[in-house]
Amino acid sequence: MKYALRSAAFESDEHERAWFIRVTINACKDLLKSFFRTRTTSLDEVSELSTDLTTDLREVLDAVLGLPEKYREVVYLHYYEQYTAPEIVHITGKNTNTVYTLLNRARQMLREKLGGDGYEW
Repeated sequence: MKYALRSAAFESDEHERAWFIRVTINACKDLLKSFFRTRTTSLDEVSELSTDLTTDLREVLDAVLGLPEKYREVVYLHYYEQYTAPEIVHITGKNTNTVYTLLNRARQMLREKLGGDGYEW
């Protein structure tokens, strides 16, 4: 994208090659220090840390981790990482309505797993 938007001409093929390498390195560094990457925790780490939770919270976490991946991902991002639906859209690349549908279906699955409306969402 940066190459297509660049208006200046390169001095030589070597200059163009060096420019590509430097831009790629900088883009990788930007990605590694991006807000979304630094603010996340893997589900494996959450599972390990969950031994200190109360029985009710442990039950909810186990139910969330037992969901199919497409539901687990949006529930985790929304409820545990505190992302909004538009932010989840940006992170996952899914359609906005898809994220809302996945959240609603996941809530229904969790409601059935956890025994009704006893848990507030």
